[in-house]
Parts: sequence; structure tokens; C-alpha cells
Amino acid sequence: MLLCTFAWHATAKDVREFGAVGDGKADDTAAIQRAVNAGGSVHFSKGSYRLTKTVLIALDRTGFVSLIGDGTARVVMAGPGPAFKFLGTHGGTADPEQFKPNVWERQRMPVVDSLAIEGAHPEADGIEAEGTMQITITRTHLRSLRHGIHLAVRNRNVLISDCHIYHCTGIGVFYDNVNLHQSNITGSHISYCAGGGIVGRGGNVRNIQIANCDIESNMGKNSPPTANILLDSAGGSIAEVAITGCTIQHNSPGPDSANIRILGQGHEPSLAQRVGTAITQEGHITITGNVLSDVQVNVHLKNARGVTLTGNTFWMGYQHDLLVEDSSNVVVGPNAFDRNPRYNYGTSTNVNGGLVFRGSRDCTLTGLHVNGVWRKPAAVLIEKCDRFHLANATILDSDGVGLLLRDTTNTRVAGCVIRDDRAERKATRSLQVIGGKGNWILQNLLANGQEVTAGAAKLEGNFDGK
Repeated sequence: MLLCTFAWHATAKDVREFGAVGDGKADDTAAIQRAVNAGGSVHFSKGSYRLTKTVLIALDRTGFVSLIGDGTARVVMAGPGPAFKFLGTHGGTADPEQFKPNVWERQRMPVVDSLAIEGAHPEADGIEAEGTMQITITRTHLRSLRHGIHLAVRNRNVLISDCHIYHCTGIGVFYDNVNLHQSNITGSHISYCAGGGIVGRGGNVRNIQIANCDIESNMGKNSPPTANILLDSAGGSIAEVAITGCTIQHNSPGPDSANIRILGQGHEPSLAQRVGTAITQEGHITITGNVLSDVQVNVHLKNARGVTLTGNTFWMGYQHDLLVEDSSNVVVGPNAFDRNPRYNYGTSTNVNGGLVFRGSRDCTLTGLHVNGVWRKPAAVLIEKCDRFHLANATILDSDGVGLLLRDTTNTRVAGCVIRDDRAERKATRSLQVIGGKGNWILQNLLANGQEVTAGAAKLEGNFDGK
């Protein structure tokens, strides 16, 4: 099987044929640039290849290029900038009618496969792509760089799979004010990158699929707040994202650290005439089937619209498990927000947990399971919100009120079980409504009763089951 997999290497040009030494000492930049300029499959046999400046793959000049290893070659970037920069000329969308013939004839699908790239300079990056169509980065090791993969200006249809991106001072995969639709990140380990694991800032980004990855500890103890996955639309627009089947966790000491942070307030001038404002609430995001733990906030949504969270398991959110601010049309389905004694070690007793919805509207919360929220006024706090629907939740054994509605309007709460059966129970009420109006609270099982303070709420058929 291995013979079949690597038999085509026999037709590739080895960089040693162009003068590369591969001893980790000689400067192999010029030799590797010559190999790339010749086009075609460029093979890196076993060795350590030192670069002092970027190798530019200008695809329209070189024609198709693939950088191929077999896992035994290492490229060490000893200068600033990316070790390899792929530069294409595609300026359109992914619509077939917007492609110029030279993109298909000379540029499509540049490949990096089974190569290790490491940094030996504080400003060394791994791979940068600009103007490419179908760049494919697979089975690639990127370590001790600034940014692992840097997506800049404009690209289309990016595939990143089965990669190890580790211990970077900056960002693992960086969507840097890029115009990029259709990108998949699958089956990869992205960890210990101080600036964030997968980070998008501004630009025009659509259709990101992040699936079956292990994304861990991508924030430094002394670095600015970031996240394992951070999508920040400020100055641009990032939307249409699926985050599915990943383990996303660590580290809680990072300031304001998060596993997933969506900052949805964007700016798109083309909308001003059509909808009356260029300020956007970005979203259309699905977060499904992930394992999330050990950060300050597991999931943070701010100024987002159209976000669905379902089938995830949350624990060890030191400040909050879920924080939703100034957002709308958020749907939170069955998820487990738990404090499991199995994880009672280290600083876990400092974990607060809990869900907070603040300044938001038009949200549906169904089938939540919340257990063991400590030191919070409420396990679930809905504050200054409007038109919420909370149904069939289970909220258990938490220090504060199970569910607190504060200055919230036009909200329905139905069919919930809210209990604290601990001997050291602290809360005097299972459910509390403070201020607000137009709320309807019905058919809930409330072990410690209910209270309405200085507000209007219709209470119907709630059962004190203590």
C-alpha cells in the first residue's frame, strides 16, 4: 500500500537536484526557489532545509506546483515572513463564469503534502496563500512559527486537512481580512497557538466548515483575549459557519479566554442602500456535537444573529458556560451544561459555570440540562431581553436562583424542572422574575417556589414539588 501511495514521487523533482543541501546549516533558499520555478511536483527528501527568506510560488509563472514530502523532511524558516507564499491571480468568486482560463490551465489546486515547516525567527510564518483557487494543505506539520497558515487578500475553495499546527506565537489558521468563500478545516490538531487557534478578522468570509478537529489551549497567559475559534466581523463580514464534532478546550488561565467566540458586528457598505444601514449582525452559524471545556467562557456570542447550538457538552466554564450578548435569533437546543465530580481537581472548585443572556431578543431555548452552577445569582440569567421562549429545561443543584428573569419582556417559560436538593441548599427560590412585563410562567416544577418582584408576569400551574 505504501508503495502505491508514494510511487508517484519517482516523477517528482527533488530539491537536492537544484542544489539544496538539507543539513540544517546551509541556506537552501535559492535552490528551493529554483526547484519551485521549474514547476510541477517538488519533492523534499529526508533532511532539514534552511530558508532565510520566503520562497514565492507565483503560480501563473510556474504553472502547477505541489510541495511534497513523505514526513521525513523539515523546512526551517530562519527569516521573517512565510516559508512559502502561494500567489495566484484569481480575482473572482467560485462561480465558473468568473474564472479566466489561465487559472484552470496553470494555477488550480496547489498542494502541500507531508511536509514539516518550523520557525527559527520571531516573524516566521508557515504558509501564506493569496489569489489561489483550491489550495490544498494536508498531512503538514507546522510548529514554532508566528502564524501557521495565513490566508490573505482573496482565495477560494481552501482545504486544510489532517494537519498538526502546534505552538505558534500567533495564530494557527488566520483568515486575515481575506475575501474567502468555501473553506474546510478537517481532522487536524491545532494547539498551543498564543494568538488563537482558528481566527477570522474582518474581510468577506463565507462557508467555513470546521469538523472533527482537536483544538486546544490556543491562548497565552499574558496575551490579549482570544479564543480557540474566534470569528470577529469588525470592519467586514464573517458568516455561514459550521463547527461540528470537535474537541475544543483549554486554557482557563488565559485572560477572558473562550473556546468559541463570535463577535458578529460587521460592516458591509453594499447593504446601506438596500437595508438602510451598513452595520450588520453576522451569523448563520451552527455549533453542533462538540466537547467544550476549561476556559473562562465556553461559548461567547456578541452582536450575532442566527446561531444554533445543539448536542454539545459543556463543563469547566470558569466565568460562564454560555454568554450571549446583544444578539438575536439564537436557538439553543439540548446541550449538557454539567459539573461532573469526575473533574474535581486542580482549580476546578473555582469554576462558576452558568448561562447568561443579556440585551438579546427573539431567542428559543429548549431541552437545556444545567447542573452545578456555583457562586452565581442564577444558573440561567435572562436580563434585559425580549421575546424569549424557554421550554423543557432541567436546572439542578445550583447556588443561586435556578432561573432569573430580570427586566425581561414578552417571554414564555414552560415545562421546566428547577430543583436544588442538596443538603447545603442556598437559594430561597427556584424561579424569580424581577421587573419586566408581559411574561408568562406556566407548568414548571419548582422545588423552592417562585417570586415576582416589581414586574408583571402571569403565573399559571406551577408546582412546588419540594
